[in-house]
Amino acid sequence: MGSVIAVDIGGTFTDIVYSSSEGVLKRLKRPSTQSDPSAALLAAVEGLIAEGEVAADEITVLAHGTTVATNAMIERTGAKTGVVTTEGFRDVLEIGRQGRQDLYATSPTPQTPVFLAPRARRQEVPERIDAAGNILKPLDEAAAIAAIDRLVEEQGCEAIAVALLFSFANPVHERWIGALIAERHPGVAVSLSCEVDPTFREYERTCATAFDAYVKPMLAQYLHRIEDALGGLGLQVPLQVIHSRGGLCSSDVARRRPVRLVLSGPAAGVIAGAQTGRDNGRKDLVTIDIGGTSSDIALVADGVPLIRNEGTIAGFPVRVPMADIHVIGAGGGSIAYIDAGGALAVGPRSAGAEPGPACYGRGGSEPTVTDASVVLGYLDPETYGGGSLALDAELARASIAEKIANPLGVSVEQAALGIHRVLNTQMASAIRLMSVNRGIDPRKLSLCALGGAGPLHAAQLVDELGVAEALVPPWPGVGSALGLLSAPVEHEMLQAQPILLHEACVDTIKATLADLDRDVSALMALDRVPEGAAEIRHSADICFVGQAYTLQIPVDRIDADLPDRLYEVFVAQHRETYGHAARQPARIVNLRSVHSHAPANPIRISNAAAAESDRRRDVIFPGETTATSTPIIDRTACEPGRPRPGPLMIEQDDTTTLVPPGWTADTMTDGTLVLSKRQEGA
Repeated sequence: MGSVIAVDIGGTFTDIVYSSSEGVLKRLKRPSTQSDPSAALLAAVEGLIAEGEVAADEITVLAHGTTVATNAMIERTGAKTGVVTTEGFRDVLEIGRQGRQDLYATSPTPQTPVFLAPRARRQEVPERIDAAGNILKPLDEAAAIAAIDRLVEEQGCEAIAVALLFSFANPVHERWIGALIAERHPGVAVSLSCEVDPTFREYERTCATAFDAYVKPMLAQYLHRIEDALGGLGLQVPLQVIHSRGGLCSSDVARRRPVRLVLSGPAAGVIAGAQTGRDNGRKDLVTIDIGGTSSDIALVADGVPLIRNEGTIAGFPVRVPMADIHVIGAGGGSIAYIDAGGALAVGPRSAGAEPGPACYGRGGSEPTVTDASVVLGYLDPETYGGGSLALDAELARASIAEKIANPLGVSVEQAALGIHRVLNTQMASAIRLMSVNRGIDPRKLSLCALGGAGPLHAAQLVDELGVAEALVPPWPGVGSALGLLSAPVEHEMLQAQPILLHEACVDTIKATLADLDRDVSALMALDRVPEGAAEIRHSADICFVGQAYTLQIPVDRIDADLPDRLYEVFVAQHRETYGHAARQPARIVNLRSVHSHAPANPIRISNAAAAESDRRRDVIFPGETTATSTPIIDRTACEPGRPRPGPLMIEQDDTTTLVPPGWTADTMTDGTLVLSKRQEGA
């Protein structure tokens, strides 16, 4: 397989995982460089080469997860963008759905992303296509040229989004305008809605296309900069980027549809959790990646992360396929406080990395979850983060005493236990909400704990949720980087196909899927996937007539019985998801093709076993009022076939795993820890 490097760039840290051709793995953490996110990536790769860890010509894969596109949307630092649309539909982007996200806000924020293209940068062109794809009014080329020139020459647009009415049914006019832009202004980035989001609903389609254009120049420059620097280091391998579905694609493909990178980093963490589950025979699980500021929650069914077809960024709709991840403002850096009603609350405000929790000794005075962990003995101030940062336990105690314990009239230890309890309850509630809303009983799942803080809260979340067990991967703190090495090369395309299911023509469905397969195969070829090597999955988005939203139903063999089978599966899934289903007509909305090619040799982790130690530390476990002298062991001392009874603290340089009294930590053959409650009498 050669040497592989995976780099996940987060807001605080850049995580690097390296595997040599001999199977030796190393992991690195570097502070992220906010002004230039690529700098940490390049410094890490250059360091590996300079230190003789790897030769440049040995590297066969360099995979990357990035938040550049997401940050540009949130911080509004994208390109100056214009929109070309059908005459009469100039204000679709501004009108939106006329919804109010906060009905009682005294100063409501904009509900539509008008910042992408204010009215002066939205131009109409005379043309019209109907819902069936018939041309009612031919495109006025002269008017289109005039509109394009106004956007570029008068408004200074660096990118243009083209979103014409019903272009998903017939893209001829959009492609014509795209060709005119490329001919007259070759330096301007172009996004066509027929390529970005070829489905119905004008507002959502316009949003996705405008966001795509908005981030396209910045992402192209960012990826080119990395590729040029890697070439200077002698790397001949193409750069791969993970997209929101959780699959890898080449940087060339990523540049074509950059809006699909909006959940690039978090998607890799879900892939790592799913791989951990599959390796250990647990195919249905919930993953929770607990970082410093937030927690990412996702569901995995039958070994595959659940995918949704639309999400939101900064409150605005972004209709692209993405891993179904729910993010809450709860993490190790979340600030605890007494709310207006006198109750203890935690988050969503975070102390961040600067100044950080009070125990960091960098000037922070607000009590955080990390400070509570220090007070309770969950974290060793001397070895935290592999010894890279010494924590000050007295500062943690003083902060919790002043802001929480004294106002509530309780001890510092009780306040710290309360902080953990509130945080765990919030996370458990979010997991219940996400799973139950999808017709999934969380008690039937395993919990996979990721992130630097995940293993510390895993056992308490198992108790809160009533699930059977928690899985802790060997390197949870760099889970997203590891997920990059387990991710498949994957591409997806869909096509609007509005038709009543009982009137569906099987030959039409077959022809549409064949066209989609041809286009997706071309993308897989760009990513050097051998012909015939990809797994191909087809599906149809179906809803009852009169419904506005769909369920995705797999398309298996294509024969005369296909419409009837699709209907029966749809009705059953509708009943499972929503609790009801009527025997009424249904319709196909979209057809979809997904091609996926998994790594030939998934990464496996093994560590040299550490010697036993006699270290102990006073720890206050959940539900207890006094400290327990608790053994502390190194993670690498955990061996398969040797269950470790709690109470126990298992330490490694990227996390600490808490094993309460009455619990057992079993080590699987791949190094994963399985935390479960011991049976009575065991």
